[in-house]
Amino acid sequence: MGRGWFGDGLDAPGPIAGLGGLGVAAVALGTRGRRTGRSGPPRRGPRVARWAGGVLVAYVVAHLWGSAAGKRRAARRLLDGSPWRGDERVLDVGCGHGVALVEAARRLTTGTAVGIDLWSTKDQWRNRPAGPVENARRWGVGERVRVLSGDARRLPFPDGTFDVVLSSIVLHNVAGEDDRRRAVREIVRVLAPGGRVVLVDLAHTATYARELRDAGLADVERSLPMPDYLVTARAVTARAAPAAG
Repeated sequence: MGRGWFGDGLDAPGPIAGLGGLGVAAVALGTRGRRTGRSGPPRRGPRVARWAGGVLVAYVVAHLWGSAAGKRRAARRLLDGSPWRGDERVLDVGCGHGVALVEAARRLTTGTAVGIDLWSTKDQWRNRPAGPVENARRWGVGERVRVLSGDARRLPFPDGTFDVVLSSIVLHNVAGEDDRRRAVREIVRVLAPGGRVVLVDLAHTATYARELRDAGLADVERSLPMPDYLVTARAVTARAAPAAG
């Protein structure tokens, strides 16, 4: 279903624009230096500038593709890795435009998918509560999706509310290791017995995996890098123990 480029939100628009501009400028300066130095001895400066600029431009292109299309493909692959009954209660922490939220809702029949976010436009372009609601309607799952405002460090839900808790490219934006660990503990707190966690992030995933193990979750796994999601992304998955008896 076509929704245009960045219908799922452009991640980190400010830094990406800066890196893209820097890369283009480095390539241009390196090319100009090569032309003006043709009659003299070879110089390393222009070659280094072109190489560094090319790397930055390639990174930006990969990031743009990941934001536009790759992260939805990767989210589908991750969610397809576990069986779905259809009646699950799902929470997406930091849902943004609702990539993981909508993909989870598409796997539900009688269940509900709840998204929560602080709606920072610094971290995602045009981030607002209407974004995931619009995307859910476009994918035909609007009746299964609910969106709230809230902080990952203080989730406004009782213990054991959700069968599945997702978080996608969010927790690294929480400032400070203690607060990131607090957010992971909140995710564990609202997870129902036998429920599962899927956390995707650009950094700190080893810390998340350790925190989940320390909280008593089982089958904790940290994936290899997922460049189709975003360049340095990894996934951490885990499962809570089933209810006693």
